[in-house]
Order: sequence, then C-alpha cells, then structure tokens
Amino acid sequence: MKNKKKIFLTGSEGFVGSHLLEHLVKSGYKVKALVLYNSFNNIGWLQDIDKKLLKSVDIIKGDIRDKEFLEKNIADCQVIIHLAALIGIPYSYEASRSYIDVNITGTLNLLEIARKKKIKKFIHTSTSEVYGSAQYIPMDEKHPKIPQSPYAASKSAADQLAMSYYYSYGLPVTILRPFNIFGPRQSMRAVIPTIINQAITNKNKINLGTIKSKRDYTFVADTVKAFEKCINNKKAIGKIINIGNNFEISIKEIVQFISKISKRKIEINIDKKRLRPKKSEVMRLRSSNNLSKNLLKWKPVYGGKNGFKKALQKTFQWYEKNKNNSLNVTKYII
Repeated sequence: MKNKKKIFLTGSEGFVGSHLLEHLVKSGYKVKALVLYNSFNNIGWLQDIDKKLLKSVDIIKGDIRDKEFLEKNIADCQVIIHLAALIGIPYSYEASRSYIDVNITGTLNLLEIARKKKIKKFIHTSTSEVYGSAQYIPMDEKHPKIPQSPYAASKSAADQLAMSYYYSYGLPVTILRPFNIFGPRQSMRAVIPTIINQAITNKNKINLGTIKSKRDYTFVADTVKAFEKCINNKKAIGKIINIGNNFEISIKEIVQFISKISKRKIEINIDKKRLRPKKSEVMRLRSSNNLSKNLLKWKPVYGGKNGFKKALQKTFQWYEKNKNNSLNVTKYII
C-alpha cells in the first residue's frame, strides 16, 4: 500500500470518476480529485460516497482549462488519470467551440504539465464515438475513425494529441477507449437512465430518439477495474485499448428488459427532437476486447446478455431508490 502512486484524477465528481475514485481508494491509492469549480460549492457525485472513505481524498476545485492552476496542483502526483470532458452529443451541435476549449485545450494543458513534471503514467480517456458507425464487428483498435459529431471529433483530436506526446516526448501515455458505460449515477442525458427514469415515474409512454441503434454496454464497475489495471502496466504504454463487452443490444431491447424489471408495460414514442442529424447517427458499436484481455488481463464480470441483465437490474434498483435525488451534476464530467 505505502508504495502505491499518488493519482491526479480529473472529472472525479462525475459518473465514471466517482466510481473510479471509490475503487482506487479502496485499492490503497492516494487520490487528488479535481472537481470543476462552481459557485454552489457542489462536489457532484462525490457527495454520494462514504464520508470515511472521502476523508482520505484530497479534493480540489478548479478547471482543466487553467494551466497555472493545474501546474500548481499536479506537482505531488505521479500518475494522471484524465476523465474530465465536456460530454453530451446534442449540445455539441450547438456549442462546438466549447468542446474544443475543454476537450482539446484542457487535455493539452495536462499533457504539457505531465511532460514537464515527468509524470510516470498518463491515462487518457477516449470514447467509442470516435469510430463512428461500425464498418465491421467486433471493432478492434484498428477500425477507421470517422467521428460523426463535434463531440466525437473533439475527443478524437484529444486522442491524437495524447499519442503525439508519447511519440514526440516519450510521455508514458495509455489511451483507454470505453464503449457505452452505464450504471448508478449516470446522467439523465444517457439513454438507459432516461428509460429507467420514465419507467419509475409511472410513465407508460416514453420519449426516445432512434431505437434501432445497437451499442456495446459495459457496466461501470467493470470499466473502473480496467483503469486500475492500467496504472502499473508498462506494456500498455503507447497503446490505445478498447474497453467493451463484445456484446451488442438495441435500445428497443433495453426498453423491453426494463419493462420486465419494472413490471410495467412501456409504449415507445419517437420524439423527433431527440434524433441526431441523419448523417450523424451512429447506428452500431460493438467492441473487440482481445487487447484488453491480453494486455491488461481484464475481462468484464458483467459480460454477455446475462451479465448485462444483472447490471441493468442493479442500475434500475439504484435509480428507484434515488428517484428523489435531484443532484444536478455539471456537464463537464464523464
């Protein structure tokens, strides 16, 4: 335990970040958790974490766009895990420049500081959206990158920037590319919480965009273990690694599963406002996880159809229990 590295974690107050922070602390790591500064003194989903566990965490409030702030606070850390990002594909159609500022410039700030401070490991978080619709399945890391939204383009650019620091300066970078993560604490902007929320509020008719698209959903408890396995893995340096289930399911099928879990008959209403522009709609994503299995020795506990159903049940139960929790988590986090 005493030899474990201190980690600077961005996006710690978000969905994935809060779960990762919990996992890292329980695994014996010291964590300095960056929370996006706001005037309400809101620490996002960190307020959902056990207070005793949180006592050991150094929580700081700031912004990845502020290079001087980052420089001052990263000094005592050996590892950077970079989760912070401006997410939400619909908003990226309206405010593309914001995605450049946060996802690209913010990443550049961290990379440059990591280079100067000689950080031992820089783990950058990508997204399966950079691939665009599957041209073949399962999608391995060599699959063409065709970002179909400004959000995906900004993340793809950040990936390339991170890899350029590995090639140019020898910075020990690893890029983890999660496919669709789901679980407790996820934003209502995501499709699974949207369906669950409408089901538990006794709405027999739910509003969705396309229901034909297929995704590779990975439970958040599995995803965070992949990040931890990456910290001390020297073979992962200079690699881009998919984190997924190699199992796909349509949104229509998810509605059917949630209908059974909630014991409610659910009718689907296609809301045109929720549809992406036609050429921007990603219709299919399914990950190859051969590299993550071989290199990280990682495989999902909640794998395949049965694993997905178990994880969906856990997720549903959490949202049902917390349906009155109106926590407004900022959009600058994963």
